[in-house]
Amino acid sequence: MAPFCYADAPARASVIMQLKTLLGERLITAQAVRDQHGQGEDSYGCKAPDAVVMVRSTEEVAQVLALCHQYAMPVIPYGAGSSVEGHLMALEGGISLDLSEMNQVLEIHAEDLDCRVQAGVTREALNQALRYDGIFFPIDPGANASIGGMVSTRASGTNAVRYGTMLENVIGLTVVTPEGRIIKTGGRARKSSAGYDLTHLYTGSEGTLGVITEIQLRLHPIPDTIKAATCQFDDLQSAVDTVISVMQCAIPIARIELLNELQMKACISYSKLEGFEPKTTLFFEFHGTVASVAEQVELVEELAASMGGSAFSWAESTEARNALWKARHQAYFAGLSLQPGASVLTTDVCVPVSRLAEAVLFAEQEAVASGLSCPIVGHVGDGNFHVLILQDENDAEQQARGKALSKAIVAKALELEGTCTGEHGIGYGKKGYLLEEHGEAVDLMRSLKRALDPKGIMNPGKIFDL
Repeated sequence: MAPFCYADAPARASVIMQLKTLLGERLITAQAVRDQHGQGEDSYGCKAPDAVVMVRSTEEVAQVLALCHQYAMPVIPYGAGSSVEGHLMALEGGISLDLSEMNQVLEIHAEDLDCRVQAGVTREALNQALRYDGIFFPIDPGANASIGGMVSTRASGTNAVRYGTMLENVIGLTVVTPEGRIIKTGGRARKSSAGYDLTHLYTGSEGTLGVITEIQLRLHPIPDTIKAATCQFDDLQSAVDTVISVMQCAIPIARIELLNELQMKACISYSKLEGFEPKTTLFFEFHGTVASVAEQVELVEELAASMGGSAFSWAESTEARNALWKARHQAYFAGLSLQPGASVLTTDVCVPVSRLAEAVLFAEQEAVASGLSCPIVGHVGDGNFHVLILQDENDAEQQARGKALSKAIVAKALELEGTCTGEHGIGYGKKGYLLEEHGEAVDLMRSLKRALDPKGIMNPGKIFDL
């Protein structure tokens, strides 16, 4: 099939003029705003769109897409700008569709543990709205990402070991198709056997099949008791073996996070953590009733001690617990502080928990051999970890070593029956790895893309090439 033929310069000018008539000052062509929307929190550089549009309703999104479809104008959905795999780059120019002003919590059904939100609502804003109902939305990718962006990348985060990922917590969507049709998928029922599961087709589609404008979410009761603790180890192997033991004993822990020695050193300095040594550390959080949390704590303490872990250090108050997890969420920026001015190439492989030790130890050994500074941090309770590969963006030799290291880590994960991405998505940066992981199945993905987006206007150049 022939390559897509996108709008030429006169057609682009016509689209922009018509969108200006429709949206007024919410159509923006200032270079600084375009540059901001042409990149995320990654090291792939900036590819600015021709214009940015700020939409406020599903109907406006439909109008924008219908016009862009008519002229074959590319569209790149934009949420909070926190993606790390080049998702936001306007590789073919076009319109950056900013949904951040679609930020309303539309419905809360506390008795059914679900809600409906617009795509621009951030996870922190949602939990703020839910706080008086005794319920919360647990998916916590670290960044204050938009819910729409989290659905699009099938995000997870620190709580995924107990509460699952976005895949398990999205029960319905409102989607605008590339030609401007508004469709609804799923619903509020806890289960359904009605037709194709379009909800989970769009979940993780990274803006390549349509624009998600509203989301029906599964919620959870706020636990009666929440306790957080840390435990330090003399070596990485012992810490990872502790994680494997905890998971194999089916202890319903809420969070279990790993920071290797280099990452812990960075966090102590950057986040002013007191009372810690720069040693491999596990962060734990326990949710449940007073009795169930006490049981979880006892079991995990015994397992950690048997692996040579230190006595638990407790964050008892809400303030202390928030400070601890803030330090964990700042791990990316703490890692950057180890080499000011460096860029970061991130990995986010995920492996079966039983293969975790092999994967993490391999990654650390390869990182040391590369001569690059590479903190390691991970949501290890579900086998997912990140290596932050720091490199001088002006040093081609360092860049080459960084890419080789990333490739080796992914290759090892695939060898261990894992995946090249546990939560960040494919975007622009991991298209080659997707082919290695799924092979012939990528052709079927391409067929779905062509069927649902025949003009190829939705976030072109992402996930795979056509």
